[in-house]
Amino acid sequence: MNLSFWRASLWFISVNFSRVLLLVVCVVALAAAAPVTFVFTSDVHFGITRGYFRGGANVDATVVNTALVRAVNSLPSAVFPADTGVRAGQSVGAVDFAVITGDLTNRMELYPIHIQSATASWAQFNACWIDSLALKDARGVRTPLWFVPGNHDVSNAIGSPSKMVPAKDATSLVEIYNRMMRPATLRTKDTYDYAKDKIIYSHEVGGAHLIFLTIWPDTSARAWIEEDLKTVPAGVPVFIFCHDPPEIDARHLTNPYGKHDINSGDKYENVVGDIYADVALASPSNGKPDGPTLIEQRALAKFLKAHRNIVGYFHGHSNWTEFSTWKGPDTDLALNVFRADSPMKGSFSGKDETKLSFQVVVFDAVAGRLTARECLWNTRPMSEDSAPLAWGESRTVSIAVP
Repeated sequence: MNLSFWRASLWFISVNFSRVLLLVVCVVALAAAAPVTFVFTSDVHFGITRGYFRGGANVDATVVNTALVRAVNSLPSAVFPADTGVRAGQSVGAVDFAVITGDLTNRMELYPIHIQSATASWAQFNACWIDSLALKDARGVRTPLWFVPGNHDVSNAIGSPSKMVPAKDATSLVEIYNRMMRPATLRTKDTYDYAKDKIIYSHEVGGAHLIFLTIWPDTSARAWIEEDLKTVPAGVPVFIFCHDPPEIDARHLTNPYGKHDINSGDKYENVVGDIYADVALASPSNGKPDGPTLIEQRALAKFLKAHRNIVGYFHGHSNWTEFSTWKGPDTDLALNVFRADSPMKGSFSGKDETKLSFQVVVFDAVAGRLTARECLWNTRPMSEDSAPLAWGESRTVSIAVP
């Protein structure tokens, strides 16, 4: 074979490689440009009962959550309302991911009734959500379900100020850690260490960067995020998913008194690593850790101001559908915040089951817009599954990085 043949062959290979590379780049760019649709809920609380649901009283979480998952599975055939939001008037179709922001299991408290173990509750969660969620993404692949722990999940693993039976059961945290963190060596109830085995991870979806973390962005989580964002371009929108709102609940912080332990007197839950700093302004150690968290909030606000591409914050804990703007303790921020309802402990849906909801969120990273819509799934409770999904409140915000 002569030199001309090799030159021609190399030219053919290089030209076609360039074409293939260009095609790949175009496909990736189009994928990033396509709006992303996801389902958001929280506080599913396996292990307890709901006061009433579809004609029944003291209805188990498995029954309520099974109905919720069935409603979520029907979502692709629904049509978005003809509002001014992203993908208005279109069929929902594919769902790119689903997220639950904690309290997958309920705390195993003895009083007023004995709540079942985290092991039993996790088995129910697994069967109801992990095994039964049947959504598909745009590729036709099963929609991923991502979740983080809530304070109930953590308390089951590390102990609680209230009496629990058993005193500890780390099953929920171990399962979340193994499934979301995918360690080389899987943790067990005996090897899991809450202080070391942090549940915090991120995903790139549709031109946005998603961060999932345990309870609240404390000092340790902010250090992790700082490193994580070093690989994220400054113009990429970032969303945080966690359990607590930006105004963290004081009782979730580490006990500022004595040995900083979990005890029935002080009643701090120690589910967040930072020691409660506002203790001077709080009530004394009287079993009511209900003081302000201005120092903690200012630390978070300072961090957010240094990372302006964090433009969305999704949480549960105190549960109702709410779209708000967190301005920080000194009113110098404008963070888009989205709070999810709970099928078991909703502040409003707990009294009126027709208000039961989850959120369907659509964002377009290229256009810099996000629309969160309340999806009411139990508007005619006595008719079981005959009632179609209904759209409630919605909010469209800018996610363009300032």
